[in-house]
Order: sequence, then C-alpha cells, then structure tokens
Amino acid sequence: MISKEAINAALNAYDIESQCITEMKDYFDAESFSKAVELLKNAPRIGTCGCGHSGIMGQHLSHLLCCIEQPSRFISPAEAVHGATGFLQDGDVMVFLSRGGKTGELLPIVDICKKKNVKIITITENMESPLAKAADVVLKQHVNRETDKWNAQGTTSTTALAVIFHTLQAALIEETGYQAEQFGLIHPGGAVGERLNKKALGK
Repeated sequence: MISKEAINAALNAYDIESQCITEMKDYFDAESFSKAVELLKNAPRIGTCGCGHSGIMGQHLSHLLCCIEQPSRFISPAEAVHGATGFLQDGDVMVFLSRGGKTGELLPIVDICKKKNVKIITITENMESPLAKAADVVLKQHVNRETDKWNAQGTTSTTALAVIFHTLQAALIEETGYQAEQFGLIHPGGAVGERLNKKALGK
C-alpha cells in the first residue's frame, strides 16, 4: 500500500481540478467565444500550435475538430518555422495555446500568420500577453493551481484547455448541424463506430 500522503495527494487532485472547472464558467465570455466559433466554423483549414503540454493538447484539439469534419492539424513550433506553415492559407485559422501567452517559440509564427492573412485565436491565462494582443480572438484559460504540491506540473492547466476545446466542439456541432451519421461514416472503427452505424442502418 502506498503512503497516506500519496493517497491524499491523489484525492486532492480531484478537488483541485473539479474546482477549476466550476470556476471556469465565471470567465466565460459569450462574445469572444462566439467569435471563435464563427472563425473555426468558416475556416477552410485550422492549425493548432503550442509547446510542451500545450502542444500535446493542441493535438487533441485538432483531432476533435477533424471528428466534426473541420479540417485541422497540429503544427509543431519547430516545424512551423521550417515550412510547415505552408499548410495555412489566406482565410485559415491558427489556434495558439500558451498559458503565459509569451512562449518564445510561438512568436515568430504569429508574424507568418499575419503576413498570410491567417486569423489567430489565442487561448491563454494572460490576457495582456504578446500572444493575446496579436490575436483576433482571445479565450481565457483559468487555472486555480496545478495538482502537484509544487504547483508546477501541467495538470490542471491541461484539463482547463480540454474543457475549452470541448465547449468549442459542442458549439460547433450545433452551429454546423453536424450529424451522428456523418461521424459514423468517418468513424467506423471501435464500439462507437459500431453503435453509430447500427443506428444508421436501423438495427
């Protein structure tokens, strides 16, 4: 059996993260959120970009968008300045993920987006940061604290990003009229695909 301290730390993580999700509603800005949904809805292509945990979560956002047929890919910050921003064209959208809003690796990519007329959505905790000020739309990332005792690991902050992504996907499903049958076509695999396609076949 692990130590009592370890068990308490694990249980405390549930409390910290659930508190964060509850508090996030207080920072929900319907006007900014609506603008972000409109940009994503109308974008021919969507890039996502971030470093570290934010980058890993960017992959999650791109997958969520692809699942509702909003074409998206994660663009590594390292690859972005070596040609990968060629994926983005006039009228596309780039979503930057940076809790502090001043991740050095992302700033040169902002300049590329501006020159290519790519719209920018920034998700950050720092609304006065360079990435926030460069954005067409900013969505607030609220984090009460990380779950580890040093308040240093990317834990609660990644949960906060995931919740924001899920709200965007939920709204986009409503705005685009995306249907389960469409998802069934591109997701025939696994239990979800089996359930969706049985429903479509009337089984």
